[in-house]
Amino acid sequence: MRLFIELFFRKKTILYANDLDTLLPNYLISRLSKTKLIYDSHEYFTEVPELINRPRTRAFWLKLEKYIFPKLKNVITVNYKIAEYYTSKYKVPVTVIRNIPQSFKIKNPEQFTQWDKKYKFIIYQGSLNLGRGLELMIDSMLHLKGYRLLIAGEGDISDKLKYQVERLHLQEQVVFLGRILPGKLKSITKQAELGLSLEEDLGLNYRYCLPNKVFDYIHAGIPVLVSELPLLKELIDENKIGTCLLQRNPAALAAQIENMILNKDKYLNGIEQCKAKYNWENEKKSLINFIKEIE
Repeated sequence: MRLFIELFFRKKTILYANDLDTLLPNYLISRLSKTKLIYDSHEYFTEVPELINRPRTRAFWLKLEKYIFPKLKNVITVNYKIAEYYTSKYKVPVTVIRNIPQSFKIKNPEQFTQWDKKYKFIIYQGSLNLGRGLELMIDSMLHLKGYRLLIAGEGDISDKLKYQVERLHLQEQVVFLGRILPGKLKSITKQAELGLSLEEDLGLNYRYCLPNKVFDYIHAGIPVLVSELPLLKELIDENKIGTCLLQRNPAALAAQIENMILNKDKYLNGIEQCKAKYNWENEKKSLINFIKEIE
């Protein structure tokens, strides 16, 4: 209701709805004001883990999606698997605009002088939610005595993860950074040995994910260790920027992390090539062309 009222009284030439939770007010306003509408679906909204076990809430969002989606003319999403799914389900063409960062260079990274230099560090950045593999990452630190895990972000399971760290007495090895401004986070990520993205296969949304943080790691110049999910595996196989998780258990993950860091140099060429291929400077051209041609 708040968004509907806000949009109603705003001057507008294009309405841009980001994900399903903003679509209804944008759709209604587009009909009332005869304004062009773009729907940008950043995920399979009705397949997120937070909804899978809440059937009534999920049913509401599914009903809303089924009502509005077939009426849409201008739809974009973040990868070809989601585009194929929605096109097949609702018979609406969907354009892929990948959500990837701008190229950046950090001349003087902020150094962590307050930390014990005996530790190397690995990083996870993003939401702290169910199905992100965070519990596994923390457990693996029991086998990685020479490393620190930095966790940048907040989310639904932040308190649960902090309790896990306390219970395992890993306060020195696992550091929660909370929410960090993008510029500072880029500086931190660049100094890491490795970036982690270990989503679990908890429904279609995670199965066909291609997380922003993976591209953030790439642009920071560090290798990535990711789940063996279809699009992540495809990215790894094509670009040689890291490896896929071999076994989902703490000791195996720790061993794989150590092996990757020991052989870090073999990924650097693929990372540099990937930076040139996947960046917003290239991707924004597709978005600009899409907006010029909307109905």
